[in-house]
Amino acid sequence: MKVLLLENIHPVAVETLEARGFEVELRSSSLSEDELIASLPGVHVLGIRSNTTVTQRVLDAASDLLAIGCFCIGTNQVDLAAAAERGVAVFNAPYSNSRSVVELVIGEIIALARRLPEKIQRMHDGVWDKSAKGSHEIRGRVLGIVGYGNIGTQLSNLAEAMGMRVVFYDTSDRLAHGNAQRVGSLDALLEVADVVSIHVDGRPGNAGLFGREQFAKMKPRSMFINASRGMVVDDVALREHIESGHIAGAALDVFPVEPKAQGDEFVSVLRGLDNVILTPHVGGSTQEAQEEIGWFVAGKLAGFVQSGSTALSVNLPAVQPPPLAEGVRLAYLHVNVPGVLAEVNNYLAEAGANVVGQYLATRGEQGYVVTDATAAVSEAALDKLSSSPQTIWLRTYDA
Repeated sequence: MKVLLLENIHPVAVETLEARGFEVELRSSSLSEDELIASLPGVHVLGIRSNTTVTQRVLDAASDLLAIGCFCIGTNQVDLAAAAERGVAVFNAPYSNSRSVVELVIGEIIALARRLPEKIQRMHDGVWDKSAKGSHEIRGRVLGIVGYGNIGTQLSNLAEAMGMRVVFYDTSDRLAHGNAQRVGSLDALLEVADVVSIHVDGRPGNAGLFGREQFAKMKPRSMFINASRGMVVDDVALREHIESGHIAGAALDVFPVEPKAQGDEFVSVLRGLDNVILTPHVGGSTQEAQEEIGWFVAGKLAGFVQSGSTALSVNLPAVQPPPLAEGVRLAYLHVNVPGVLAEVNNYLAEAGANVVGQYLATRGEQGYVVTDATAAVSEAALDKLSSSPQTIWLRTYDA
């Protein structure tokens, strides 16, 4: 099995996959659509980060591809529906870099409150500006967290430990951590927050979540942080509110359009503003986070290819069968219509297979069933199942 890893994925991913018997090619850069199409023949597993886009056209050309690993949080760069339609499993690392993102945000809150970007720049310019004007402690300030998932809750805990009061808004029911208080609307959060920090996911409904109307409703001289997705925020509106003095400072790690390659020019309307921190999408870019992501995603890819586990797949039905101790395993991805499971078991019964375990799940238009049997199933039974009109793919594994 051949694996192609792009965008300088952590070496622990290479070690993990090679230890499981895979042949791994590691490249440091991302690939364009045409470059990717040219590189994928013979590749069974593809590993990417955020700068490589896997389109339907790429998937059409990747006839050998079994799985894609997104060695990051987001999966927007992959056409998930097209991958699912072709039975290509997609995995990511939704939690592995959370602590790194949270630590960056905590540092940015303190830096903005103390107006450190201005102080640092003036020192580099040779200007000694020892003044407390506009500089504040964060203790006692209200942090408003928009999106109270894994990152939002960790941020809540650390901010509260540092003396901040936390309010949060989420469209899903979330358990409040510590003394954090849930508010019923985004407007209610904006009314009280001294710092607003965005931690929502990349679903299409979040595009344009924060624009002129929301900035106008923030408290005068409050601060704004976005370490979620670039498309969530209207950067032009943010610039207007910073220039007017309504927003005292901002920190952004993500942008609507980001350079594709190291060293490319970064273009943004937010460049050149006082007390604005711009970082190149490095929220999760620590050695600790990248190592954890490399280990986690590589393990999921190996588990899928070698044992049929789709646990935590973002696009296929999630089934996590136990390790296969003896016998044979049949993994069957099919169109989700009534009667398929009965058909599978009928073929197995006709073949005299002794089923010892069966694990199944459905997701949208697909169903996935993993069946463990004590002995090999006849080729005739496998051929019948493979030729069924509901079949997407059928794979077998030996203990």
